[in-house]
Amino acid sequence: MAWSASAAEKTPSNAVPSATWSGTVTHVTDGDTLWVRPASGGKPVRIRIDGVDAPEICQPHGRAAKKALVSRLSNQPVSVQSFSRDSFGRLLARVTVMPKAIGSADVGEWLVREGHAWSYRYRRDNGPYAKQQAMARAARKGLFATPRPEEPREFRKRHGACN
Repeated sequence: MAWSASAAEKTPSNAVPSATWSGTVTHVTDGDTLWVRPASGGKPVRIRIDGVDAPEICQPHGRAAKKALVSRLSNQPVSVQSFSRDSFGRLLARVTVMPKAIGSADVGEWLVREGHAWSYRYRRDNGPYAKQQAMARAARKGLFATPRPEEPREFRKRHGACN
C-alpha cells in the first residue's frame, strides 16, 4: 500500500484517518505498541503499529519482540500515518523510520520479516505482511523458531491479556 505525507503536518491531538506527522519514539510498551512525541510539540502519543500482532509480553517471545523494537526505535525519528483508534484508545498507524536509508523503513514489515510479530489477519485476509511472515516462518526466525508458535489472538482467548 503506497502512501505519501500530507501537505500540512497534523499533530496527533487532531489526528484523523490518513493524517501524517513526524516525531521521536520515547517509549516502547511491547512488541507492537510505542509512544511518539510529535515534532510539533506536545505529549507523546500511544501508537499501535497497524498490520501486525506481536506476542503478548507474558507470552513466549513477547519480551524478545519488545527488546527488538526498543533496539530498533528508541529515541529514533519516525513518520506516523494514522488510520483510526483501536478499542484501547491507541492510535492505529503505519510507522516508518526516518531516514529510510537505514534499512527497511516500514516498522511493521520489519517486525514480521524478523519474526517478532505476525501479519495481522482478518477473516480470510492474511494481512499486509503475509509474504514477510511466510519468509520468516520458512527461515525459522524469531518466534517462528519454535515448532508451533501461538498467535497472540489465540493466546489472549486462552489466557487473557497480560497484566
